[in-house]
Amino acid sequence: MKVTTAKNEKLGQMVFASIYPLYLNRLVKNGRTEEELRTVIKWITGFDEKQLQTLIDEKVTYKTFFEKATMHPNSQMIKGVVCGYRIEEIPDEFELYRQCRCMEKLIDELARGRKMEKILRTA
Repeated sequence: MKVTTAKNEKLGQMVFASIYPLYLNRLVKNGRTEEELRTVIKWITGFDEKQLQTLIDEKVTYKTFFEKATMHPNSQMIKGVVCGYRIEEIPDEFELYRQCRCMEKLIDELARGRKMEKILRTA
């Protein structure tokens, strides 16, 4: 699938706090915890617990969420398909879309039972 400017802008306008419970529900159904979800989000974005909670409470958009994030250097190692998009093929002009799909790929791996060390791309 191809990313378009319209899709990128639509994603940027979505409120992170409205999607967060959907991520959490999916993980809980698969035997994972909110702590694990937050660990993954904090790893990829560089946020600490307080910053993450503030962004959720303020109901920031994905655009603001990722503008404030400091993406982990190893996030470049995240490859594969999520939501029909091959992460490594998303053009640079759609950086927001790529960042979001990278985070969703990690959440997907968590839901599928992958070990945290592998999800966080550690040795």
